[in-house]
Amino acid sequence: MRHHHAAAALVLVVALSSCSGADEAETDAPRPAATSTSSAGASASPSDPAADPTTDPTTEPTDPGAEPDDGPAPEVEPAPEVSVLGLGEQRHRGDRLRLGAVREETAAYTSYDVTYRSRSSTRTGPESFTISGVLNVPKGRGPFPAVVLAHGYIDPAVYVRGQGMTRERGYLASRGYLALHVDYRNHAESSDDPDYQLRMRLGYSADVINAVNALRATDVVPVADDRIALFGRSMGGGVVLKTLIAAPGLVQAAAPWASVSSLEAQNFDQFQRDDPADDPRTRALAERWGLPEDNPRFWRRNSSRPYVDRITEPVLLVHGRFDDTCPPGWARATQRALRSAGVDSRLQWYDDGHAFGPAFTAAMDRTIAFFRAQGV
Repeated sequence: MRHHHAAAALVLVVALSSCSGADEAETDAPRPAATSTSSAGASASPSDPAADPTTDPTTEPTDPGAEPDDGPAPEVEPAPEVSVLGLGEQRHRGDRLRLGAVREETAAYTSYDVTYRSRSSTRTGPESFTISGVLNVPKGRGPFPAVVLAHGYIDPAVYVRGQGMTRERGYLASRGYLALHVDYRNHAESSDDPDYQLRMRLGYSADVINAVNALRATDVVPVADDRIALFGRSMGGGVVLKTLIAAPGLVQAAAPWASVSSLEAQNFDQFQRDDPADDPRTRALAERWGLPEDNPRFWRRNSSRPYVDRITEPVLLVHGRFDDTCPPGWARATQRALRSAGVDSRLQWYDDGHAFGPAFTAAMDRTIAFFRAQGV
């Protein structure tokens, strides 16, 4: 296991008003995949999904979005409560997974509305939230490997249960995986956390941690406890990276797709700074924490990149060369940081955009091959 930071630092999760709208739409059906190119000189096509995805594209997309890495954030002891490392100091307990109504039944799986309890012990006291979601359960006796899904940004005011990763959830379940889609707090039928915005949505990562814990605690569905992976797209890719940092060793593998930047100042500039709809929230952030130019130390501590050396799980980054929502340079910079930290990581490129249309099937096959290579 790699050396972890001995000291904790303030790493806050920025609210990402990103990657929403059509990019997260439920209507994007799988289409024939485009040819993809893997890294480190090895290439693989959609007809060869079991080939190992490697680290650098042989043909990199053109993108100016990468930002030089200026090293880790200064460390402070103890970690503030509202930080990724502070989140890691909390005790997380997920339980009470409950099956609700049947949403869909196919020859391969049954899809249920579910809830579970997401509890954390913080310095200010215990917190407990009921989190809604959707669980696809394969037909058969099991036990089944499981994948916890972290969706991208969709305005909580319009979000509905299970939105954002319906294709992925069905694809995984049809291939033998329990697929648990986490709605997050303040979404759908989940409990509300009145401070989730100013606490930089760290609660999203807590809910993902506790989704894994709830799967391991349940006897409602047959789960292979030692075969669980994380899968996040867009904002959910950032949620997954912060989950891995806060809870190293939680799962066996992780796949962030079309992920936001691992530097939160970039995310703020891309998605919030000039968005009129975000003005009230931006003002509240500035009043509470300061803008990135006013308090760069805070925003860097709010980023995953300085702390990726805490990650112990293999990571597959999947990104489209033509992504104009989360620039390809962000994926390259994150992969460089992971590699420099000694994380077992790969970056797989596809000729596709942010939402993954033509390359969806090839990218899913590659992701599943990666999970299986890690024993999931």
